[in-house]
Amino acid sequence: MIDKNLAQLMSRGLLELNLDSSCTDKLLEFVYLLEKWNKTYNITAIRDLKQMIILHIIDSASVYRYLSGKTIIDIGTGGGLPGIIFAILNPDLKITLLDSNQKKTRFLRFVQRQMKLDNITVVCERVEKYQPKTSYDVVISRAFSEVGSYLSLAGHLCGSDGRVYAMKGPRVESEKNVGEFGFKLIQDIEIDVPFLDAKRRLLIFDKL
Repeated sequence: MIDKNLAQLMSRGLLELNLDSSCTDKLLEFVYLLEKWNKTYNITAIRDLKQMIILHIIDSASVYRYLSGKTIIDIGTGGGLPGIIFAILNPDLKITLLDSNQKKTRFLRFVQRQMKLDNITVVCERVEKYQPKTSYDVVISRAFSEVGSYLSLAGHLCGSDGRVYAMKGPRVESEKNVGEFGFKLIQDIEIDVPFLDAKRRLLIFDKL
């Protein structure tokens, strides 16, 4: 049974981001699955459904408009964020969810089956050890705390014409000194997330 207030919150958030609110029910289905599994597997520290919608779903959806390309890998995806959100918003995308935690990838495979998300692939592996047959248009993460470490570990997954995205908080780090990792910062975007007072930054890197 879908809570009307939660559905309204989700729909309003999507509309404020100029996204299709017809995805509301499917995104809520994911939130309910996350809440249910969280009780046993501790997938996220956030327990409140309203906060899950704002801090996980709407926050993830806020960067969707900046993606370029069809193949995306979500590094350290945890509970599937932001990758599953992208997969629901656009079934034409091909999303790989990468995490080394077996409990979390077990949850992701359950979500994949339960929600019939044919456009996602779940991989349980450490990022530096993962060697896919083809590289990706988009490498993204909101889990890494330090940009240099992220680029050095995940850069090999990015195609020559691809881009690496880092979802960050407002604090400016040393991300401009990334040439030693073979990348250059091409965009530093300040993002307003609906219902959230804190600012978000999206860093976008090209390969040198």
